[in-house]
Amino acid sequence: MKNYLMEQNQILHELTEKTKRAVVHYWETRSAQRRKQEQSGRADQGLRSAVTGGAQMDGFTDLFTRLITRAGISERYIFRKKAVELPGFFRPTKEWDLLVVKDGTLIGAIEAKSQVGPSFGNNFNNRTEEAIGSALDLWTAFRERAYLQSPQPFLGYFFMLEDCDASNRSVSVQEPHFKVFPEFIGASYMRRYELFCRKLVLERHYSAAAFITSTSQDGIRGNYKMPAEDLSIERFAKVLAAHAATFA
Repeated sequence: MKNYLMEQNQILHELTEKTKRAVVHYWETRSAQRRKQEQSGRADQGLRSAVTGGAQMDGFTDLFTRLITRAGISERYIFRKKAVELPGFFRPTKEWDLLVVKDGTLIGAIEAKSQVGPSFGNNFNNRTEEAIGSALDLWTAFRERAYLQSPQPFLGYFFMLEDCDASNRSVSVQEPHFKVFPEFIGASYMRRYELFCRKLVLERHYSAAAFITSTSQDGIRGNYKMPAEDLSIERFAKVLAAHAATFA
C-alpha cells in the first residue's frame, strides 16, 4: 500500500507537466495538419482542415495511458486507434478513444474531445448529443450484459475548448414556449461546456469528467486553464487511477 501511494503521488506530481506537453502536441498537430492540407491543395472548408486529420488528442490519450499503467495495468490491455469498438445497445458498435480490457473484463472507456472557433453553436449541440448518446448506449448495453461479467467500468469524458472571444461571449437563448434553466441565461459556450461536463457526472452518465481551456497563442507553449476545480485534470486522474488500481 505504501509503494502504491508513493507511486500515485509521483503521478500527480508529474500531471501538470504532462498535461502541458499534451496541450503543445494538440496545437502543433493542428497546425501541421492544416499546413499539409493547404500545400496539397485539398484543404477542407474553413478550419475543418485541422480537424479531419485526427491525432490532435494523442497527447492526452498518452497521458491517460500512463496513468493507467502506473496504476499497475499492463499496456497490452490498453487499446487506442485499433480494437477500440464496444458493442452498443442502440447500435451495433461504438468506437472509443481509449479502452481498457483485461482478460475479458471491461475496465474502462474514455472519450477525449475538443473544439475550436470561430463557430461554436452547431458543434456544441453535436458534442453534447454525442457524449450523452454514447453513455446511454454503453450503460444500456452493460445492463444487458454485453460485456459479459464485467463489473461497472470507469467511463471518462475529457474536453478541451479553445479560449477565445467567441467562446467567452454571452449567448442568447430562444424561449418561444417555455423558460430554459436559469444557469443557461446569458451563458457563454465556455460556461455551457463547464455545465455540461459537470452534469454528465452529476447525472452519473460518466464516472469522471475533465474540462480545460487553452488559447491558440499560449497553448503552443503548453499553457492551459481549468475553469472549475471539480472538473480538474487532477480529480479526473485520481478517479481513473484508483479504479484502474483495483484491477492491477
